[in-house]
Amino acid sequence: MAKAANNRIEMPLGVVVRKSPGVTRWARWNWRAVAVLPGAGPADWSELRREGEAVEYHAATLPLVLWSSDAEAYMINLADGTPSIYLVLRESEAADRPLDAVLVTASPYEGQDYADTSDDIVEKIAMTPGLIAWVRDFALAHFEAEGFVKRKRDRKRVDLVEDGRGDARIRQESDVYRAPGRRVVQ
Repeated sequence: MAKAANNRIEMPLGVVVRKSPGVTRWARWNWRAVAVLPGAGPADWSELRREGEAVEYHAATLPLVLWSSDAEAYMINLADGTPSIYLVLRESEAADRPLDAVLVTASPYEGQDYADTSDDIVEKIAMTPGLIAWVRDFALAHFEAEGFVKRKRDRKRVDLVEDGRGDARIRQESDVYRAPGRRVVQ
């Protein structure tokens, strides 16, 4: 397949976050990302659905940017049993919203980088079939498999035995550089 001219493409992606009652007294609410909305319009914690105490919000619409340099990461994501989008959330300073949606990415490597910090919450959300096709088409257009290169050995002699670094011309019973168990024969 010919390599595409653009090194990046972008799509607005809405994220749906579900707030449900916590199961312990220390965590009053449980926040979990549950869905993505490809091509969604702007939103700022708009309520979508309510079931008892559980509420689903269209938390934000963020740009999903695919870079040609990350094509290998997208291929690994697609090869996973459930291809996913990674949503990065942070604690919010504003009183009107509990969390800030910072980033969405299709790269599992980038998602792992954000998960390694303790400041961010990274949620894995299953991709829709249309989104899978969009990411797959881009990744296939830019992916270049690296060929296997066999390493050549250097020409160093590995059959020689070197017990120590002591001077062989000097007769000694022991040498700090000589391997234990080997004695100089007189």
